[in-house]
Amino acid sequence: MDNRVQGLHHLAISTADIKTQIDFFTDKLGMELVALYWMHGAKETWHGFLRMNDESAVAFVQGPLVASIPQRFGETHAGNPTAASAAGTTQHIALKVKGMEDLLRMQARLRSRGVPVLGPVDHGFCKSIYFAGPEGLALELSCSDAPIAPDSWIDPDVVARAGISPEELERYRNPPVYEPSAQEVSQPGPDAPGPHMTNYPPGIYEKLIALSDQQVWDASESAPPVGGAR
Repeated sequence: MDNRVQGLHHLAISTADIKTQIDFFTDKLGMELVALYWMHGAKETWHGFLRMNDESAVAFVQGPLVASIPQRFGETHAGNPTAASAAGTTQHIALKVKGMEDLLRMQARLRSRGVPVLGPVDHGFCKSIYFAGPEGLALELSCSDAPIAPDSWIDPDVVARAGISPEELERYRNPPVYEPSAQEVSQPGPDAPGPHMTNYPPGIYEKLIALSDQQVWDASESAPPVGGAR
């Protein structure tokens, strides 16, 4: 068993036009639509998954309120791979291809469909191209020949400016292994340090985290919408 993160399962992006996003990611990037259904636990909301591989996907979420939320570049969106956006928002999204030959093939595919592409750019540990997606997405495709070498790519100047001590840096580079307790770990309450999930109606979050794990599990919706028991 391993209690570390092993990779990206899916990246969920809000959309006001899921059809346009699906069309872009399938036509321009060649990704396959593998799921499109009513999102579990969200009223009048669709969830769509576009396959990266058998374990990873880009996902889109379209709900009734998304279109009414204004887009402001420099706040909700960066708008390009080096621009600013608000803390906690997506600055840009980099997707992986196998190698330089595939990167150039994707560059040609995008340009053949009318999408301007910047690059390739050689960043040392990866090579990348940059382009825009629908609704202001800042997108990148990258390939790497080898894993990132921390000794070469953790800059002492940036470490110092970020306020990271030598002891903290050692812990960040070698996170301690978590040893599960023989006893069940109780759910932290709303007054715990967190961070906490926000943007729920008043009182709802507190009720949700007070549910037992079994109650949450019992509320699962696992049957597929086509051919499964409803």
